Amino acid sequence: MKSDEILSVGPFYAPSYESMERDFTVHKLWQAEDRAALIAEVGGRLRALQTSASNGADAKLIDALPKLEIISHFGVGVDSVDLEAARRRGVIVTNTPDVLNECVADLAMGLTVATLRRISLGDRFVRSGGWLKGALPLAEKVGGKTMGILGYGRIGKAIAKRAEAFGMHISYHGRKPQAGVPHKYYASLTAMALDCDVLMVICPGGPATRHLVNAEVLEALGPRGTLINVARGSVVDEAALVKALAEGKLGAAGLDVFEDEPRVPAALFAMDQVVLQPHVGSATHETRKAMGDLTVDNLRAHFAGKPALTPVA
Repeated sequence: MKSDEILSVGPFYAPSYESMERDFTVHKLWQAEDRAALIAEVGGRLRALQTSASNGADAKLIDALPKLEIISHFGVGVDSVDLEAARRRGVIVTNTPDVLNECVADLAMGLTVATLRRISLGDRFVRSGGWLKGALPLAEKVGGKTMGILGYGRIGKAIAKRAEAFGMHISYHGRKPQAGVPHKYYASLTAMALDCDVLMVICPGGPATRHLVNAEVLEALGPRGTLINVARGSVVDEAALVKALAEGKLGAAGLDVFEDEPRVPAALFAMDQVVLQPHVGSATHETRKAMGDLTVDNLRAHFAGKPALTPVA
């Protein structure tokens, strides 16, 4: 048996996972019939935990591993990891930043274009024979519109670059204005929503941003406004979103994430002004490989006595 052991909470990109299995003894919690029994059997000697956004690591799991030194997280958002429990124990938490920026930004811009230009509706219209009966209703132009970006980090800036290439104007909201940024900063999210046509949500999830996009913000965005969410479902008050769309108080939405994934509010299925995706912002072979390799490389570095490559602050 390989000397270095890891508890795997869930699978990730298969070729990268296989490379992890070649280097370490991997105990697969996600395949265990009795999870508690597996933790009781091996938990006392494990120094590393591998997890992902859909699985996470709560305080109970962290505390069940007394020798735990590192949590290697597949994904950039670590809201499903109890960071306070990890800090309390002195456990390093790593994630996979930067390597997914471009693909998430691609999908964000794709959702923007698809929603404004009604691409999904047009596809259904042709397939159903609707075109034989008449023309598709007019859509909205992309160029010239203002995109307000909630969360102006690495991915937010990559989205802005793409939006500008389409002729869009950019504004942003965050905790504070950023130096050297040419775009307009709004201290108030509601004020930015009033002044933009497309509200792009790309901030971190977690308690601090839960329902940040609420009924007030959606009403400010208005009946000609479009919401795009490629962040976390928790950032948007989903009930308020469905209500605003149903009542015509919000024009349209492009959604890659939801509050209770993979369960999506059934009311959205019948709405032609909504484009839905199954949380696939980083879901390309190239990006998932880069994420998976970085997840494993963080473990390799730690067990080799080197600093983690991408520790979470």
